[in-house]
Amino acid sequence: MATPQIKYRKDYRAPAFQVDRIDLTFDIHEPLVTVRSRLVMRRNGGSSANLVLDGSAVLKAVVLDGERLAEPRYALDLEAETLTIDDVPDGFILEIETEIDAAANTSLMGLYASGGNLFTQCEPEGFRKITYYLDRPDSMSKFTTTLIADKQAYPVLLSNGNKVGEGMLDKKRHWVKWVDPYKKPAYLFALVAGRLSALRDRFTTAGGRDVKLEVWTEASDQDKVAHAMASLKRAMKWDEERFGLEYDLDTYMIVAVGDFNMGAMENKGLNIFNTKYVLARQDTATDFDFEAVEGVIGHEYFHNWTGNRVTCRDWFQLSLKEGLTVFRDQEFTADMTSRAVKRVEDVQSLRAMQFPEDAGPTAHPIRPDSYIEMNNFYTMTVYEKGAEVVRMYQTLLGRDGFRKGMDLYFRRHDGQAVTCDDFRNAMADANGVDLTQFGLWYSQAGTPLLSVSGEYDAVAQRYTLAVKQSCPATPDQSEKQPFHIPFAVGLVGADGDDLPLTLDGETVPGPTTRVLDVTLAEQRFVFTGVATQPVPSLLRDYSAPVRLDFAWHDEELAFLMAGDSDPFARWEAGQTLARRVLVARVADDAANRPWQGVGVLTDCFAAVLADHAIDPAFKALMLSLPHEAELLELLDAVDPARLTRVRERLLSELAQTLRGAWHETFDLNRGHEYRPQDAGRRSLKNLALSMLARLPDDWPLDAAREQFEEANNMTDQVGALEAVKHRDSEVRTDCLVDFAERWGEEPLVMDKYFALIATSRLTCTLDHVKAAMEHPAFSIKNPNKARALIGGFTRNLAVFHAEDGSGYVFVADRVLEIDAFNPQVASRLVQAFNRWKKLEPGRRALMRSQLERILTAPGLSRDVYEIVSKNLAEPA
Repeated sequence: MATPQIKYRKDYRAPAFQVDRIDLTFDIHEPLVTVRSRLVMRRNGGSSANLVLDGSAVLKAVVLDGERLAEPRYALDLEAETLTIDDVPDGFILEIETEIDAAANTSLMGLYASGGNLFTQCEPEGFRKITYYLDRPDSMSKFTTTLIADKQAYPVLLSNGNKVGEGMLDKKRHWVKWVDPYKKPAYLFALVAGRLSALRDRFTTAGGRDVKLEVWTEASDQDKVAHAMASLKRAMKWDEERFGLEYDLDTYMIVAVGDFNMGAMENKGLNIFNTKYVLARQDTATDFDFEAVEGVIGHEYFHNWTGNRVTCRDWFQLSLKEGLTVFRDQEFTADMTSRAVKRVEDVQSLRAMQFPEDAGPTAHPIRPDSYIEMNNFYTMTVYEKGAEVVRMYQTLLGRDGFRKGMDLYFRRHDGQAVTCDDFRNAMADANGVDLTQFGLWYSQAGTPLLSVSGEYDAVAQRYTLAVKQSCPATPDQSEKQPFHIPFAVGLVGADGDDLPLTLDGETVPGPTTRVLDVTLAEQRFVFTGVATQPVPSLLRDYSAPVRLDFAWHDEELAFLMAGDSDPFARWEAGQTLARRVLVARVADDAANRPWQGVGVLTDCFAAVLADHAIDPAFKALMLSLPHEAELLELLDAVDPARLTRVRERLLSELAQTLRGAWHETFDLNRGHEYRPQDAGRRSLKNLALSMLARLPDDWPLDAAREQFEEANNMTDQVGALEAVKHRDSEVRTDCLVDFAERWGEEPLVMDKYFALIATSRLTCTLDHVKAAMEHPAFSIKNPNKARALIGGFTRNLAVFHAEDGSGYVFVADRVLEIDAFNPQVASRLVQAFNRWKKLEPGRRALMRSQLERILTAPGLSRDVYEIVSKNLAEPA
């Protein structure tokens, strides 16, 4: 293949033409769809350039101001996917006709067919698969869309905006016309056509607008959408109360589709969702699924302002809308559930998935400087780290200051396509602060390290924190400037109470949590009036996306874990203890030394188990060890099998030593009545069951079988299976067979079945995964299935990293197979190889050989090429 072209942020130029209006007509005739577009265009800023449009659909006609054009008046470049028209006037009307075979579009981008219905996905560059257009986010226009189809085959015809007309063309074919009154880029265009059913409701905005709400699904799934509708109404009310933002159209529609590359898409007024984030019923969805549905429903709704009304100028600015909107959905979920639990869960995800990304070959700032394939930048860095950067504004400015910045941002930029700098400037100007240095978070990749030491002067009653910041080199960035890091700290007295904090030079004690501005490579912060030796509580509420190094004694960590007033710091104390034990034991195992004991950690776990005042959901988090993916980043030349073995043995020791407490916890949290508000108790109970299943006894397996058979909700069914999935037992086999037979017709439940198989640590798991690919419910062309089975397998450290390399060969084969029809999914899967340089030499060589095999495969997509080539750019 020819080396793909790299696009650079520095090369941005405003579009040479503006589309003031686009009228679209979709004439649906199976198997083809004819698309006619009418563009009202003009030159932008006195440009003299030829008109160049993006597109790859089959071109049938080009008409300029009523004159049908023929080559060489226009030039079609199939490789570059462009249509160039010479000598256009300053203002003109351009009409284009294209033809689409939606059923043949397996990429699930542009217009495609799924289950007999038609859907679109246009972000980031899917609209060009539909027609020829200025397919870039800073080209904003008003859209009118007319859909024409056989009424029996396609009774439902949906698009963006407000429905302004409908009727019959003849006895069989009908039409519907939609007008979106707000300018938008093409990536926000949407169309849905087919046989669907809707749950309908209404919402009255604070300003008095009566909004029709519709959630569209297959008719058989309508009994699973009540939670989605309730979540939408909560999100609309929350956004009005928290940010003063109201909905602005007559109708808000959600449509669920089973074949979808992403989680959901915020198309103006017509959100298209993966069914995974819409369908939820007690017996088919876990508590985690219910929370995820509410969070994603909120996320896409919040995009109406942070992404639609104000959008990004170019795709390098993607975090402008995604980081901001992830922060908003995190805050929404925190207010709807438990703020402490939500914060810890977000940090767990960041460390397990984004930190490795920040340290790997594809590391990039939240505002990248270059890309080959834009689909590859829908990353944890852009989204989750981007959300942490937005959160730091709120930490620095306070909630009121952040709201002032948001209000100014919308006043300045409503209806515009803008940049990350525009958002930062609004925050700075609204609060009268200088955020210039803070801008480095947008331009520097990598995870900063805060190395902190503390010193207490009893005579002077002063406590000093010395802080050093650094950031490791990343691809294309060997030297890093100091970040502006908000560092939230507290000092805890011997009685467990927080001390009032007075910085040197202040005359009045401040609050018990202070946000320190770390802006230099090295700084010292002196607190005065500290009467007794304190224990520092650092990085409270995880105030910045950094690593922290502080030499607490084990007893100090136990003290913080027992009662730190900051929930994150309390949880983190236990995680720090566990990391110490695990890293030391991995080193001992590699050196054939006896493993160290875990007395302090065991005592801490025992105390948490015995403390019935702790919220059950938070208690479950406190009793969980750091993820393997997080631990992998703390080690060099890693043997993943050793890491897994050490972690599993520690869990087994904690299960055995505290077996009585685990048993009591399991019994105390059992219950046959299902209530949504008991989600935390179910989480804790299922954790206890999984710990008990580690014992070399039969009764935990019997308890798991009983729970599985008697469960009246999916959380407890999956909890029982999670507990036994690693045990080569009759219970495991029987329950999995029963589960598949019971739920074979429920696609989302079967995704759980495939994930359970893929994540088992049994040595025969790869054989089980291969067998599962033959299951009638599995289709490698469905992204959810591929992510559940193959993606789940890549996260199974012990089995994916089998010493003989069989796991690597299997995944590489699947990457190449999927790349032939859906490069976006393939590029996600190939990222399982990103941390190959972290491994010990034998596995490193095996992974490299598979990367080289993929890179030389004929017909490789740009998506996969970009990931693999970056992996191989530097020697191991």
